[in-house]
Amino acid sequence: MQFDRLQTEQVHPDSLALDTLTPLQAAALMNQIDRAVAEAVEQALPAIAQAVEGVSARLKVGGRLIYMGAGTSGRLGVLDASECPPTFGVDGNLVVGLIAGGDRALRHAAENAEDKPELGEKDLRDIGLTAKDCVVGISASGYAPYCVGALDYARSQGALTIAMSCNTGATLSQHADIAIEMPTGPEILSGSTRLKAGTATKMALNMISTLTMVQLGKVYGNLMVDMKPSNNKLKDRAIRIVQNALHIERPEAEALYEAAGQNVKTAIVMHETGAPADAAREALDAHQGFVRRAVQVLRK
Repeated sequence: MQFDRLQTEQVHPDSLALDTLTPLQAAALMNQIDRAVAEAVEQALPAIAQAVEGVSARLKVGGRLIYMGAGTSGRLGVLDASECPPTFGVDGNLVVGLIAGGDRALRHAAENAEDKPELGEKDLRDIGLTAKDCVVGISASGYAPYCVGALDYARSQGALTIAMSCNTGATLSQHADIAIEMPTGPEILSGSTRLKAGTATKMALNMISTLTMVQLGKVYGNLMVDMKPSNNKLKDRAIRIVQNALHIERPEAEALYEAAGQNVKTAIVMHETGAPADAAREALDAHQGFVRRAVQVLRK
């Protein structure tokens, strides 16, 4: 692999004097250069949408979304996976984040682990990969052998494979069913792909997980109605979600939320149909948790 040909490894012409700038000048330059991130992600929107469709279809039949990467890319995958249970109320095993070198690599660099394709395969074997699953190999360079090994094994098992990189014509893209390439270009600090490339990666992961959850009925309007109210702040948010969804005052929302067993979806269906809590829950269960479908059925 000729790394010097990668767009992410090039020297940015606008930051050659970075070490001579004041903090304000440097921050302004960094902000200006970062504007390229959204444009790079925009180029990949068709592939991201294709990924959402594929992942949603697999998850609906019992599959999992599995992120894999090394270094910053792996950490971002683990971060996105970790946020899904509290945000969308899903099981902690539905979205999985794997990083080359194991969990210790989250805090302590284990960059050499990315050079071992057999580790990618092993990590997938260890979690019992099936044909229903989706594997997203994340690599800013688009090269990481850890991800190549993982995607090749996943393909051999019939799983959906997705490559995510920040270079065009990435090696990783050749090993996946869907290729997400976001050409973020040179970094303000040459080669430090935790910067623009990392930001683009986070944006794309946000889109995949969030929009997949929309497809799974975890969202009503633009409200996260399946969130887990695991602390006082989140319980308050749950009540405010009921308020916003139904355009009612706080006291009514609180009473409705309690009557619904502290379940936002049940509260919304009860209010919109006049059904008791048990009937609202049954309708939601019968329609895979989609609030609008449950309401339509109970209104007939």
